[in-house]
Amino acid sequence: MLTTVLSALGLLTLYFTIVFFKDYMLAHKEGRLEKPSFLATGAVGFTTNFFDTLGIGSFAPTTALLKQFKLTNDRTIPGTLNVSCTIPVVLEAFIFITVIKVDPMTLVTMLAAATIGAIIGSGFVAKLDVKKIQLAMGVALLVVAFIMIAQQLKMFPAGGDATGLTGAKLIIAIVANFILGALMTLGIGLYAPCMALVFALGLSPAVAFPIMMGSCAFLMPAASVKFVKEGAYDRKASMAITVFGVIGVLIAAYIVKSLPLDILKWLVIAVIIYTSATMFKSYGKSAEIAA
Repeated sequence: MLTTVLSALGLLTLYFTIVFFKDYMLAHKEGRLEKPSFLATGAVGFTTNFFDTLGIGSFAPTTALLKQFKLTNDRTIPGTLNVSCTIPVVLEAFIFITVIKVDPMTLVTMLAAATIGAIIGSGFVAKLDVKKIQLAMGVALLVVAFIMIAQQLKMFPAGGDATGLTGAKLIIAIVANFILGALMTLGIGLYAPCMALVFALGLSPAVAFPIMMGSCAFLMPAASVKFVKEGAYDRKASMAITVFGVIGVLIAAYIVKSLPLDILKWLVIAVIIYTSATMFKSYGKSAEIAA
């Protein structure tokens, strides 16, 4: 079953890659690429995907950096997050799914639920205007910050030693991951809430990595294709984050492997809250202009 899962993921990612690169090259040929620096956005991608591999999550920090340094338009942030992080996250999934043992039924059903949720959600998010994106991102970042604070303060269960779920717990996991998959397309990173879910259901903390990375790896190509086809993403930023993000993943997974991340997580929380506030401020200005 593991071979089937990885084969399906490989084919899905290949399809996304063809669609993404074809759209990028066409925009480059027609002179429609966005203005931000390739190296600046690449540096963002390297940094956030490096720490993503170590379990921090990349969506909220990437949002914070793109917003802080004005590297892309607010309206395209959800699409840019999904498109740019797809290939790095798929690489993470291949690494962790093959080295950490997880019950196949638990893994496959949770991955499928997240993917279906993302497909449904992406079609809706790609059509939102900038005001709604700013408001949604402001709320999303606050949610992620509170979940991360709760994890830091040990308010969630520490997890158990199980490698799989059955019965009611499996149903809860499937429904919850469907919702998290849909929210992912709004820019709410799946890692923090998925890790909290895994711990609460009594799974081993190690199992969180293949589940949360696998969930993102399956849902992101499916959702990102919609963002690409709608043109609801920043092509140049996405390509830069993809290229440098892959390098960051490989270094984190095979060279660094682990770091004392406690202080860094508190710093990330502070940055996320600040970025949420700036999103609400931008939303307020957009609302005033519209009025």
